[in-house]
Amino acid sequence: MFKEVRHIKGRIMVVDDEEKLNRLITYNLEKEGFATTSVLDGDNVMNLVRLQRPDLIILDLMLPGRDGLELCREMRKANIKTPIIMLTARDDEIDKVLGLELGADDYVTKPFSVRELIARVKAILRRNQQIEEGTELTQPVKVGSFAIYPERYEIYFKDKLLDLTLKEYELLEILLRNKGKVLKRDYLLQVLWDYADSVNTRVLDVHISKLRDKIEEDARNPRHIKTVRGLGYKFEEGDDV
Repeated sequence: MFKEVRHIKGRIMVVDDEEKLNRLITYNLEKEGFATTSVLDGDNVMNLVRLQRPDLIILDLMLPGRDGLELCREMRKANIKTPIIMLTARDDEIDKVLGLELGADDYVTKPFSVRELIARVKAILRRNQQIEEGTELTQPVKVGSFAIYPERYEIYFKDKLLDLTLKEYELLEILLRNKGKVLKRDYLLQVLWDYADSVNTRVLDVHISKLRDKIEEDARNPRHIKTVRGLGYKFEEGDDV
């Protein structure tokens, strides 16, 4: 069961078999006002998620029983959209990419700063809360067929709300606001992840690919998000505006 605290800001499930790290994360989350539940293996996670309905899951990749990738895949297949932050070892670059492809919202590389992890938890929950509260839409930032509502972390394309993770929203927003400009890979990694030295650039490519799947008629021949070979990416309005 969740460990309750006063003035609950959200309910977080921490799934990690390293007991000391698990305790450290839950302790600091509770200090910040979150209710937590601690899980040390992957076997009962799906049942607990369905029973407790956490607001966010911190999920280690390497677990006894069912691993983090398998759990992430099953949750998304079951249409469980609970945000997931994956914890990965520094050399697990392939698993990081797979995790994002399977629907994880973000990842943090071990060893990490607990403060950094909590900042990411808050950012994801803040975005979800603003969407759920139905904040009144102010005038959007228009870029061709796209409309950005930054106060709700929402982007519409041809008047349809895009289903974006927080990182996908941030990436698309920065591309839209810099229409026509080439944004280098190193710049995007530093701005969006703040650890360009340790992140594999394939993580950026995965997010670009997922965005193209959501906005391009033909993701293999994109009209909006263009690759600038050897440099990075840029956004163009295309011919559907």
